[in-house]
Amino acid sequence: MSAIEPRVLISAYCNGMFPMGMENSRLSWFSPDPRGILPIADYHVPRSTRAVLLRSGFEIRINTKFNDIVQACSGRQQTWITQEIIASYERLHQMGYAHSVETWRDNQLLGGLYGVSIGGAFFGESMFSNEPSASKAALVWLMKHLKFRGFVLHDTQWTTPHLAMFGGYEIPRDNYLQALETAVNLPVKFAG
Repeated sequence: MSAIEPRVLISAYCNGMFPMGMENSRLSWFSPDPRGILPIADYHVPRSTRAVLLRSGFEIRINTKFNDIVQACSGRQQTWITQEIIASYERLHQMGYAHSVETWRDNQLLGGLYGVSIGGAFFGESMFSNEPSASKAALVWLMKHLKFRGFVLHDTQWTTPHLAMFGGYEIPRDNYLQALETAVNLPVKFAG
């Protein structure tokens, strides 16, 4: 199975680009303008979400089932997560660049997300949920974690209504690239 070379993927992220599998099974590279981000310093958790999460009984784990998270994210009828994408991010995970945030209850994986971290930048890729609010729990945990670890940029590629609920917004690509250059050079690590 083919995979994108890790150095190519890392260089692309550092230069504001990311890959997606297309319907024809080919890979395309994107650098949206404007670019979606979630503000780490002052992200917003809707009151109704906070209430649900408080009584959910969710447990958050990181990097214990990375491949399961990516596979679950690819399980939609229409997806950009091809086998080449899966193989590529599995390699990044093995190298310590790609991470999963997993929502569990009673030893059952209920939802989560995955993304890539380089320096003080986190690049969110995809999320899934088998139970209402499971992916939201992973996202809320991630935002607290990024803030605690000293990250300064959370790239969401585009802004969706779901991400806008948490304070997501768009900035011009030039502003994004300036923030990105600073972020990727910070001595920050996601874990360890």
